[in-house]
Amino acid sequence: MSQPLTLTLAQRAPFTIRIFGGLFIVGLLILPFLALLPASHPLALSTWMLTLTGKILCYAVVAVALDLVWGYAGMLSLGHGIFFALGGYAMGMYLMRQAAGDGLPAFMSFLAWDELPWFWWGTEHFAWAMILVVLVPGLLALVFGYFAFRSKIKGVYFSIMTQALTFAGMLLFFRNETGFGGNNGFTGFTTLLGFSVTATSTRVALFLGTVILLLASLALGYALAKSKFGRVLTAVRDAENRLMFCGYDPRGFKLLVWTLSAVLCGLAGALYVPQVGIINPGEMSPTNSIEAAIWVALGGRGTLIGPVLGAGLVNGAKSFFTVAMPEYWQLFLGLIFILVTLFLPRGVIGLLRKGEK
Repeated sequence: MSQPLTLTLAQRAPFTIRIFGGLFIVGLLILPFLALLPASHPLALSTWMLTLTGKILCYAVVAVALDLVWGYAGMLSLGHGIFFALGGYAMGMYLMRQAAGDGLPAFMSFLAWDELPWFWWGTEHFAWAMILVVLVPGLLALVFGYFAFRSKIKGVYFSIMTQALTFAGMLLFFRNETGFGGNNGFTGFTTLLGFSVTATSTRVALFLGTVILLLASLALGYALAKSKFGRVLTAVRDAENRLMFCGYDPRGFKLLVWTLSAVLCGLAGALYVPQVGIINPGEMSPTNSIEAAIWVALGGRGTLIGPVLGAGLVNGAKSFFTVAMPEYWQLFLGLIFILVTLFLPRGVIGLLRKGEK
């Protein structure tokens, strides 16, 4: 069996990467408390910057989730945006119910609806909303993955099917009659667990929750990578037919990591929505899922920490270019993908490792 492209961070990470990782974690834990400082303080952080960073960290969780299925199991998904959006919509339903009080959400009143659809029942309860955040993306991934892996669909065909899945979801949610706000989606949030969503303290709590989710995702990924399960996944990626010859059925391994990845995306979406203040079908756009693949490729697939770096670099650049030169952003993104493919096949992390040798 061929040697896996990458091992875990603890096994191969150079000293500079470990130092960077430690400083990165410490910085993330300190950052939200700077937003609590008075505006006149030289180290004060604006709520806007805190929100932007929290948004990028949510994307970083998606990048880690995608790396689990692409970097380790070799399944390139171009549809992870639907799992992210479904988690966001589940949280958005709760937030809309909080904003509406005893009445119907504003968009339903505008459409002259008389009652809530059945799938909105119980969404006024935070606990049920969190169950939906996990259950809906997880079940969709489980059903889709079961039939896809049972049919032995892989490679480019699997990528196309996942892209078709998220595109179909986007078209469905764009329709007003589906009960999810149509083109406008959900917005106008007011409170979360009784606290104002725009309050700085709430923003800090959401940011810390996002940091915890990201660290938990990385810890889970490293634990899986070091286990027998992780070794089987890399065998699926490198020589699936030989693995089957050895007596393993790869379908169960692929289905488990695929479903786990979808759940992580759903949780990231749930934290994304109250920080950004909106969720609409645009989050299911196939373009967003393709961008996620670029984050992983740029950072270094199969490394877990690399996709986090890639998500930060791309989205940081996106925040700059969409303000300074919005008409050139898509060209810049395409250029990144071409350059990474040609000159950084193992991403930025691979470049750092090569420089330390």
